Amino acid sequence: MSDPIIKAEHVVKQVTTSTDSLTILQDVSLQVKAGESLALVGPSGAGKSTLMTLLAGLDVASSGEIYLLGQALSQLDEEARAALRCEHISFVFQSFLLIPTLTARENVMLPFLIKGAKQDEVLANQLLQQVGLAERADHLPSQLSGGEQQRVALARAFISQPKILFADEPTGNLDQQTASRIVELLFQLNREHGTTLVLVTHDPSLAERCDRTLHIAAGKVAE
Repeated sequence: MSDPIIKAEHVVKQVTTSTDSLTILQDVSLQVKAGESLALVGPSGAGKSTLMTLLAGLDVASSGEIYLLGQALSQLDEEARAALRCEHISFVFQSFLLIPTLTARENVMLPFLIKGAKQDEVLANQLLQQVGLAERADHLPSQLSGGEQQRVALARAFISQPKILFADEPTGNLDQQTASRIVELLFQLNREHGTTLVLVTHDPSLAERCDRTLHIAAGKVAE
């Protein structure tokens, strides 16, 4: 049996303020297999997004260990964690995080620019075609609706063929009809690319689309 692509062992996350110490996550252990889709659900403030940022190496645990693609994150400095993310991981957030001065096509190609790799316009155009935005490739974000901007963000997330996609409330800023279309695209692209998906959501119907669901409440995780 192959090793999990993500593994957390007894992870604790505490935040210290000037007056006291707050425990956001306590004793979290989980495994995610390659190609699996996992939903992290729970009430607002339960620690879902905190757990996602730890699993992705965007932040470090107070104690315990997280293994990402077989690497113990506590053993990597910030630069090494960033390199690992740049090579193998993509993100889709609730806010679309497009660069306002770049066209849709240029935004999709942004991961190549960040890596210093040759920009692949053909692949960018193919992905824009897949998300139904071939005609809008030269438009700026300000000329696109919210749903169109999130579709650009999806195309950008998949252009670097990531091994893992972390999606944090990807439909949170969209109306129901637009959100449904984004969800269909997300899972379609995910299947086609064989990506591992970790999805933070408060939407039960969205969580049901995933292979597994982990419920987070008061910093603890239950399947």
